[in-house]
Amino acid sequence: MRHRVIFPLALWAVLASSVPASEPTLQLSVVTDRPEAIYAVGEQASFVVTLKQGDQPVPDAEVTCVLDKDGMPPVAQKTLKLSNGAATVEGTLPEPGFLRCRVVYGGRQEKPLAAMAAAAFDPLKIPPSLPAPEDFDSFWAQQKARLATVPMKPTLTPVKSPVEGVECFDAQIPCVPPRPVSGYFARPTGAGPKSCPAILLVHGAGVRSSNLGGAAGAARRFGALAMDINAHGIPNGKPDVFYKELSDGELCDYRTAGREDRQQCYFLGMFLRLVRAMEFLTSQPEWDGQVLIVRGSSQGGGQAIAAAGLDHRVTFIAAGVPAICDHSGKAIGRASGWPQLVPDRDGKPDPKVLQVARYFDGMNFAARSKAEAIMSVGFIDVTCPPTSVYAAYNNLPGKKQMVNEPLMGHAVSPKFERAADAAVAEHIARKRKP
Repeated sequence: MRHRVIFPLALWAVLASSVPASEPTLQLSVVTDRPEAIYAVGEQASFVVTLKQGDQPVPDAEVTCVLDKDGMPPVAQKTLKLSNGAATVEGTLPEPGFLRCRVVYGGRQEKPLAAMAAAAFDPLKIPPSLPAPEDFDSFWAQQKARLATVPMKPTLTPVKSPVEGVECFDAQIPCVPPRPVSGYFARPTGAGPKSCPAILLVHGAGVRSSNLGGAAGAARRFGALAMDINAHGIPNGKPDVFYKELSDGELCDYRTAGREDRQQCYFLGMFLRLVRAMEFLTSQPEWDGQVLIVRGSSQGGGQAIAAAGLDHRVTFIAAGVPAICDHSGKAIGRASGWPQLVPDRDGKPDPKVLQVARYFDGMNFAARSKAEAIMSVGFIDVTCPPTSVYAAYNNLPGKKQMVNEPLMGHAVSPKFERAADAAVAEHIARKRKP
């Protein structure tokens, strides 16, 4: 028989009072003196550092402060002594770019605290790091011609739609070997000929199934033909272990596979699957012949930019914190975006990989786009550094909008998602006016 011990209320009060109260949490922060964090070249940006415990400033503390050019040299390091929990450090850049400030406090706790902020200096003037290769267009024309020799005979298998009023299919579409386009295709039930815009949804880095809910939701929200494709041409709807085994095995480090040969670079197949997916969508009798949208974030943002450069029928792209941009940045001492495709050799960018990378750079596809665009950038993004994002954005020749997130790292913010939804809806409505 189990016995329950009952303590008198007075004893509970004594026990509770003997438990030590936890100390308030230490909080380290750094922000620019301007909320928008944008300055002209040569202006001084002030970074305000604060250290608090709970609501109280920490007196007589010291922090280490490092200033760098978006993660690249020159680097300046100094020790700041906080007065009443605060200090200010100033810096500038003599050229368009981003000045990053990272502060570290190694005081009373087991692990050091770190915080980061960045100031943009004339970001709309950040130029390409290198021009596109002279044969950039002919190379991609040859690749698309090679794709055209593969008959487009899609296999559409009906699947249950997660939303009403939309019919859905698992779509497998032959592409240049070894992998097909693999995605979920959704369209409004009973859609008539030439009645729907088309939206292609593309994925960030990693190995996963296509997203049925994404395709169905876009079809319903925008009355569109929508297709969500995975980045690798792999089967959809498998158990998680299937994708983990691919990620740990065959597709481990896919991002750098074949990078010494433009005919073998992994992004060649990925980008040709974009072309084939757009061919499929625009071949549907329900496509309105006017609106073709590509949307994605991170690696998906880079794919969206590439899609617009490869198919001039793309009318709008939404690219959140795009990757695959400014691969050649290191050639001029600038930060490159994910996947940092070009390795160093003897302290300099590997010349062979550098040459190959230029054929797969969002910055170069952007210059060839005829699409309108909305993009986002995190000023403290260390995966897709803001310098690389703006290098691509500034090469877009059409109508465009940048959603700046001064205090954001590598993320897709609700602010951008709302802005992109609104921009897509406005674009569709405007393009379809008589």
